[in-house]
Formats: sequence, C-alpha cells, structure tokens
Amino acid sequence: MTISEIKADSLQDVQALPDTRGIALDEVGVEGLRYPLLISDADGKKRETVATVTMSVSLADDVKGAHLSRFVDVLHAWRDELGSQAVALMADDLRQRMGSATARVALTFPYFLERLAPVTGIASFMDYTCTLTAVSNDRSDELVLGVKVPVTSVCPCSKAISDRGAHNQRGWVTIDARPRTAATGLWFDDLIDIAEAAGSSPLYALLKRPDERHVTMAGYDKPVFVEDMIRSVAEALGHDVRIAEYRIRVVNDESIHNHAAYAQIPWTPTTSTRNSTDG
Repeated sequence: MTISEIKADSLQDVQALPDTRGIALDEVGVEGLRYPLLISDADGKKRETVATVTMSVSLADDVKGAHLSRFVDVLHAWRDELGSQAVALMADDLRQRMGSATARVALTFPYFLERLAPVTGIASFMDYTCTLTAVSNDRSDELVLGVKVPVTSVCPCSKAISDRGAHNQRGWVTIDARPRTAATGLWFDDLIDIAEAAGSSPLYALLKRPDERHVTMAGYDKPVFVEDMIRSVAEALGHDVRIAEYRIRVVNDESIHNHAAYAQIPWTPTTSTRNSTDG
C-alpha cells in the first residue's frame, strides 16, 4: 500500500485520545495566521483584505488536544461573507465543530476608506487597522469591534505660550466597542468617524497645496490634548444606543519630547446601558 492509498480514517486520531491529568484549558488554537478574506463595509459591500487571525477553543480536562486543521476549515468556509453577524456565527460554528464549551475568533486587518481632500476634493484611500472579535459559548455570544485611527493633534499649551506656531504630532485613537447585538448596524466606519472628529485634523493619503494649507490651519484652530480627545470620544460613544460598552486609549507620539503622552478609559457601559440596568 502506498502513502496515497492510506485512508484518513485508518490513521490514529491522537488529539482525540483521553488525558488523565484533569487540567482543563481556557484557550487552545492558532495565532498569527494570515488569510485573505472579504469583509463587509458599512453599505454591505464586500472588500478584499488580508487578516491576521487568532482562533481558539476551550479544551475539556479529559481531552488530549484540539484538531488544529479544523480552525482553517472553518475560516475558509466563512471567508467570503464576513460581517458582524457572520463572524458571530463563525465562532459558533467553530465551537460546535470542535465540541467545545467556548470558541473565540479574532481578525485584525487593514480597512480602507476613500477620503476626499478638503479643498480640491481629490480622492485617495486611507487605511485603518481594525479588529473583529467574536466569542461563542453555550450561554451567550460576545462581539467586539476595534479600530486604531491616526489623527493630527496640535498642542493647546504650545499654541497658548508661543508667539507663533504650535507643535503638532501624530496621535492614535484606539476604540473597542461591544455592540448590543450583532445586528445593531454599528460598524468600523462609525467608530473611525468618531475618532477622527476628536483630533485636531484627520489624516489624508493625498493632499495638494490648497488642501495642505487648509489642514494645517484647521488643526491650528482646534488644538487638543490627549485628555480632550479621549473625553470627546467617550462622550460620543457613551450616548450611542447601539453600543453596550466601550474602552478607549489615545496616544500622542510627541514631536518635541522623547516620550509619548497617553490617556485611557477602561471598559465602561454606555448611558443607555446604565439606565436599563438601573431601571
């Protein structure tokens, strides 16, 4: 019998063997897997991207190992229809196929949006790092949308104390949000818009001279500390009825210091969530 003639069902399934040490595992899986997929945009249209993927399941104390090949099987089966609801269903599919109590799927990928320059209207694409995480168990499902958005920030103190000019730098606004349900309609575009509105100015891939002049002066007219940016983001997220909970981190890569400045808010329920709990 040649190697090609050996049937899969005749080979020993080592992962399915029992384990007698009595130690359950919270997560067993694969990470750092890069995979092409189609992700929905805010209008439901599919966009091509490449995700870095982490997938895991819990492992009972009497099971030796997880069948790692099934992670890629599930990912490939769902790769061309990924949105909030689909990722939640993919995590549940993984959980059931692996016979586990809990499954987790995390996808991190560049998400491109077309932006128009503020004066000339010339178009270009900006990329944003986005993360979509789904957890499925036999009690409930959890979904988290994450974005990391670059902005320009002009220092209010520098502007106030200087005879001319003010130092500015690249800032990063990171938002993680738990939608109330996968069907709320909340998407990356919404979080990106909130983050960009909090900075002194958004960034653009392409600017002509009139655009650069506009962006420079607009930023100067709206100086913000990291404290200002994070409070503006929190205010917007806190009143969004589609969101159950959020966390925020803002970092400025300071241009006149050899350190960064940051502010952060841990997981916080929105106003509507607090009201529903109180009521």
